Amino acid sequence: MKARLRPVVLPRPAPRAARRTVYEALRRRQTIREIGERPLPLSLLGNLLWAACGVNRRRGPFGLPGRTAASASNSQEIEVFVALPSGAYRYEPLPHRLSPVMAADLRDLAINRGQRQLSPRAPARLIYVVDVDRLEHSAGFEEPGLHDPATQRAYYFVDTGLIAANVYLFAAAAGLATWFHNCDRVRLAARLKLRPNERVLFAQTVGYPAICG
Repeated sequence: MKARLRPVVLPRPAPRAARRTVYEALRRRQTIREIGERPLPLSLLGNLLWAACGVNRRRGPFGLPGRTAASASNSQEIEVFVALPSGAYRYEPLPHRLSPVMAADLRDLAINRGQRQLSPRAPARLIYVVDVDRLEHSAGFEEPGLHDPATQRAYYFVDTGLIAANVYLFAAAAGLATWFHNCDRVRLAARLKLRPNERVLFAQTVGYPAICG
């Protein structure tokens, strides 16, 4: 029987975690699919998640905290789950912690079967999940598009891309490797016990380049 997971309080984000300037990160930004198995230190993982979609100001638009990644009417509809060897967690930006979901290694489901050989033991895969109800009930402008499925789809795909781009830049600045990819959406949704209004969209693998693994 596996031990129960406990919440993981992440260290406070540290500006010095990134070794390079924004310009240097943009110049070095690239997709690296060959990722080693070397674990990510908790402090580095926390910095990466903060860069992805963490809280960077307590007072943002429409009475909600502001994030490092924009979203439609600040609906913050994209949730980031983290698949680690020890289990799956949901990232909670405001307390900056990992909330346990299940004590099972879901990394194989967070990537398509035909791509697993590229980074089979990568230490972390981020799983992007949309909560459509947050768009429907946004505290922002009463925009008709927030209630239109086609427009919602456009919004949450763009918002996912904004988070993924932050991960790419942080990885480039911190000497990490990352790539954005598809995943087994149906099985992940079942294992994560998502609600009907939640949908798995994409995933992103993160770790050290294989030559350093």
